[in-house]
Amino acid sequence: MTLRRKVFTAFDRLGWGTPRPPATQPAGAALGNRRTADTRPAIDAVLARRLVDTQFPQWADLPLKLLDPAGSDHVIYRLGEELSVRLPRHAGAIGQARKESEWLPRLAPHLPLAVPVPVGVGEPDFDYPWPWAVSRWLEGEVATVEALAGSSAAAVELAEFLTALQQFVPEDIQAEDACGDLAVRPLADRDRATRAAIAEVDGAFDTAAMTELWDAALSAPGWDRPPVWFHGDFHTGNLLTVDGRLSAVIDFGGLGIGDPACDLTIAFTLMSAGSRAAFRAALGVDDATWTRGRGWALATGLNAYTSYAAVNPRVAAQTTRQITEALIG
Repeated sequence: MTLRRKVFTAFDRLGWGTPRPPATQPAGAALGNRRTADTRPAIDAVLARRLVDTQFPQWADLPLKLLDPAGSDHVIYRLGEELSVRLPRHAGAIGQARKESEWLPRLAPHLPLAVPVPVGVGEPDFDYPWPWAVSRWLEGEVATVEALAGSSAAAVELAEFLTALQQFVPEDIQAEDACGDLAVRPLADRDRATRAAIAEVDGAFDTAAMTELWDAALSAPGWDRPPVWFHGDFHTGNLLTVDGRLSAVIDFGGLGIGDPACDLTIAFTLMSAGSRAAFRAALGVDDATWTRGRGWALATGLNAYTSYAAVNPRVAAQTTRQITEALIG
């Protein structure tokens, strides 16, 4: 699969922000343990074909083509030229289809970059246990550090996207509704796993510096303003470009309402010091939120590094950069 023939997210196959098992094992071992611990349905082209043909017969004549390699969260098929099918691989991803179907059509008109366009939510059938999604195909290449790290213009575009996302508050969403699928997971929930990961990577990174940053992130004042929308998995792999310009933001499985600090992860996965400063200024981020954002970048970077770096050199390089940039600030 080339980057240009791309739908949704490159890091879907990496589980970038997915909490990993306790870090009491060598890096890379968690991947195998996670696979054996999960009860995952068998997904193949025969199943995908039967689901589409029975639930969306208007598309029964369209060819299905697997996007390979398969994702860690979803198995993705291209359906004809204009559609894609996403089938969750594990229980942690099963809410995304309905969430995107409900909220993205409402958010899209307010956002300056394209987002996925859901066209149908499939139901469990043929021993497949979860809802699944059909969406419009989004053309584009995955954003890269090489192309955009030094671009202050791209950084400001991303700040404008987040500003627009945070400003849209539908009338039927109240503060008390920020629960369930829309709730932010507190950074403190990652404390045990993050400290274990810091110990696990001792020698590869500066343990003292990581501990100092993590302590600062946990002790920083919390979000004391009305809850706002956040993307929830805002990193390089969830951005698409066309002709070198940002074109779309994808994979809204982590979409929620609360503290937007988690979305600052993009500043450390994509940007350099100069473009990061432009991003922060355009977004108007205070010191406490920035520190919490650095904590999110550290925690999710360590999660991916300890889970996948030993078996995927590309992830090792990407997460090494993320962790290093979070430490720089």
